[in-house]
Amino acid sequence: MAIRSIRLLGDPVLRTVADPVTSFDAALRGLVTDLLDTLRGVPGRAGVAAPQIGVGARVFAYEAGGERGHVVNPTIELSGDPRVDEEGCLSVPELSFPTPRASHATVRGFDQHGEPVTVAGSGFLARALQHETDHLDGRLYLDALLGETRRQALRAVRTAPWAAAAPR
Repeated sequence: MAIRSIRLLGDPVLRTVADPVTSFDAALRGLVTDLLDTLRGVPGRAGVAAPQIGVGARVFAYEAGGERGHVVNPTIELSGDPRVDEEGCLSVPELSFPTPRASHATVRGFDQHGEPVTVAGSGFLARALQHETDHLDGRLYLDALLGETRRQALRAVRTAPWAAAAPR
């Protein structure tokens, strides 16, 4: 289908809880194709969620930890001790910060045809699953930052070259 433009921090769709998908139809299959095309077409990616391309639906695509796919209407279970690793976001370009995430994540949902899927992983895949699920709940990785790291991130966002062009 198409590589879609990524919405930047400041766009209200990124802070809005996405709606559950109720129709597993051609429109959903087109959205999944667009997410997968967009994921392949942007550098430094591990996943992309529908809100990042301006669609308020609970769908994301991922490519991390040697796995690639998509999940519709995901629920997530977290386990393991938190790990802090660098994390970035297509919607907050050119910046990354040490971000705490659970070391293991299991996502359950559906594929584009309504068939149940489960994706479980540790390390980078777990981080990607948490990151993309957060997008569907109107959260960005910046929200997980604490203390001085959060202050540094917010300063960096205010002075980022793309910040002036981002919607407010």
